[in-house]
Amino acid sequence: MVLSKQQKDKIMAHFFITTQILENYGAHTGTGLYSQGEAYWKMKGGTDYIISGLDRIQDAVAFVAAMSMENDLGYKEFPTHWEEVSADFQTDFELSQIKYDGEVACPAQRIDVREYMANSRRKAQ
Repeated sequence: MVLSKQQKDKIMAHFFITTQILENYGAHTGTGLYSQGEAYWKMKGGTDYIISGLDRIQDAVAFVAAMSMENDLGYKEFPTHWEEVSADFQTDFELSQIKYDGEVACPAQRIDVREYMANSRRKAQ
């Protein structure tokens, strides 16, 4: 029996992962170092990801971390929330856009890791 993409999506695990960004305003005006009293970190936005093509949530979190994590003096980004969701899951931000704008202009980044890796291999050849 051959399954359609929609049927496979319903069977396959989907993981919702959110990242958080921190920006060090002290790095804009000085060294930004704690030791010099110039660190001033502020929470910023982040990115919502819906990851498929993996069986385990910890693999999905590690994949997002590899794609998005930064850790330097002026900027940090890292995963902060993860959960398994249904194939048709919509984030709170997507639902808010539908409610107030009638459409989703800024969707979560939906990535099928198998397709992502296949495309990466093709580009490398």
